[in-house]
Amino acid sequence: MSYLPIISSCRAYLLRFIPREEKFFDLFDKLADKIEEGGECFLDMVEHYEYSKPKIAKLKVLEHEADVITRATYEQMHTTFLTPIDREDIYDLVNKMDSILDMIEASAARMYLYNVKIPAREIVDQAKILNKAIKKLKVIVHALRDMKNAKTIIDDCVEIHTLENEGDIVLRMTMSRLFACEKDPIELIKWKEIFERIEEAIDICEDVSNTVEGIVLKNG
Repeated sequence: MSYLPIISSCRAYLLRFIPREEKFFDLFDKLADKIEEGGECFLDMVEHYEYSKPKIAKLKVLEHEADVITRATYEQMHTTFLTPIDREDIYDLVNKMDSILDMIEASAARMYLYNVKIPAREIVDQAKILNKAIKKLKVIVHALRDMKNAKTIIDDCVEIHTLENEGDIVLRMTMSRLFACEKDPIELIKWKEIFERIEEAIDICEDVSNTVEGIVLKNG
């Protein structure tokens, strides 16, 4: 006999009478805001061809601040008796959100290390798609504290899926052009790695939206 349905029912019953720990949602919001700041910084870099040390340093600071928020969430999770959503969902959510900024910082760092002067036009397209996905991600994360927003959250999750598909199309077209036109194998390897890291950041936005969608379906 499985006790999971009974445990789940007891948890739902307890949640009606025990005050929710709102600090988790505050931490989610702060992390989403930090990711948005990083996405905007990266877009500004590629649009203005500015890969200076100060710009890279700013992204590194944002990435570190996101790590601090993520660790604070883990600590809060381990010291809270009854969390507002399942612990595994909290861990999954913040871990994936933190990974987005990791990928953004890694992409920018490689552009600096590889001495990129003028980026390929597709990087700007990728950065714009990434920025749109991050802004939608911020909306759904901020809406999580109130499950009355369930329908709006699900609709925005669908939009993130659409943006991820757009990112896939841009990446395929980019790879096709890169392998057709780039004759220097070293340059090809450099650009391929940069393009794929940016696309990975977009993919993780979709992973976050899948996690949020699962949370809504369980708790909405």
